Amino acid sequence: MNIEEFRLYCIGKKGVTEEFPFDANTLVFKVMGKMFALCALERKPSQVNLKCDPEKAITLREEHDGKIIEGYHMSKVHWNTLFLNDLPSKLIAALTDHSYDLVVSKLTKKQQQELSEL
Repeated sequence: MNIEEFRLYCIGKKGVTEEFPFDANTLVFKVMGKMFALCALERKPSQVNLKCDPEKAITLREEHDGKIIEGYHMSKVHWNTLFLNDLPSKLIAALTDHSYDLVVSKLTKKQQQELSEL
């Protein structure tokens, strides 16, 4: 999966917006205003940061040594960095879904209701 495919996958999810809150090169994806993914567009090789359950994050880092690492410039407990070219698209999509679902689960009931009505 390349960055454009990743972008299209993210913005295809319900309630997602994309923006550049940090600088002109860091694309952030949010659901209902809460960040679930980001990618530094100029970093090579291509990589993205995704939110992850802490226990699952450790397991993924062990299973995909060097391809999934602690979140670059993020909380090392709750974020992973994935190297897009080194991982199957299906896994990237599943981990993107996991990140999105984690963020949605932490939204207020009102925000979850608003999301379901989109």
